[in-house]
Parts: sequence; C-alpha cells; structure tokens
Amino acid sequence: MPYTPILATLGYVFSPDRTRVLLVHRNARPGDHHLGKYNGLGGKLERDEDIVAGMKREVLEEAGIVCESLQLAGTISWPGFGKNGEDWFGFLFRILSWSGTPAEKNPEGSLSWVKVTQVMNLPMWEGDRHFLPFILDFQALPFHAVMPYHQGRPTGWTVNSATA
Repeated sequence: MPYTPILATLGYVFSPDRTRVLLVHRNARPGDHHLGKYNGLGGKLERDEDIVAGMKREVLEEAGIVCESLQLAGTISWPGFGKNGEDWFGFLFRILSWSGTPAEKNPEGSLSWVKVTQVMNLPMWEGDRHFLPFILDFQALPFHAVMPYHQGRPTGWTVNSATA
C-alpha cells in the first residue's frame, strides 16, 4: 500500500530568553481529537506552500505572531496517527525569533507560556514525550523519526540524527 501521509508542521515558539515555550491547551472544542492535551502550534500544509511558509502561516493563524527566525528541529513519520488511522508526516520547528503579541486563545484552545523545565509535566500525546527532549535541547542535531500509532497510542519509536 503506498504511503500517502498528510503533511504538517509543528512549531514551538520560544521566549527571547529561551526559558519558556508558547503552547496551546486544546480545550475549546469538545469533539477535538486532541482535547485536553498541550501541543505546539501547527497544522496541515496547503498544496501551494513549502514547509517554512506553512509553519509561518500556522503560527500567524494560531497565535497572531510573525515568525522571524525558525530552525528545523526534525521530522517524524506518524503512520496511523490520525483520528481515523490516517498517516501523518510532520516537520518540527523551533521558532527562535518572532514579532507581535501572542493571542491569549484561538479556536482550538488557550495559549500559554510554559517554563521549558515544566513542559514534560503537562498532559500531552504519549508519543510527544519521545521527541520533545530534542525540541527543547538547542544543542540537539536535527532528528528524523518514525512513530507508528495504533488506536491512538504509539507502538514504536525509531530515531536517527542528521549525521547518521
């Protein structure tokens, strides 16, 4: 069966001193597949945009800020991740510089600045605990991973660094 994933971006906006990260608490829509979880900002790519343009658009739509400097932290293939078992492929970014004032909420939920040291204590997708250390470590090399999902749970995790 051909692999035809939904392409998406997922970005983590850092405070200028890099001690906090802007996250969305998915608490606004009762039928949301992500309800109750904290996550970075992002979403599906549109067919006429590259991954950087897609990331910038999603951050502007979801937080009302303009990305000025982003860094590709890695990629993840999520076979079976979607609500109905769809495959997803994500490009994960650190947003290191931005302008504007972040919104307090968006249609998905409330936005809040969380101390980097507290991120791993939040409710999130179980699989996020595997890749977030790479995102939060500014010295980490870009990574490329596969995390298969079955019935909403990860069933594996393989990762390679960009130098592998």
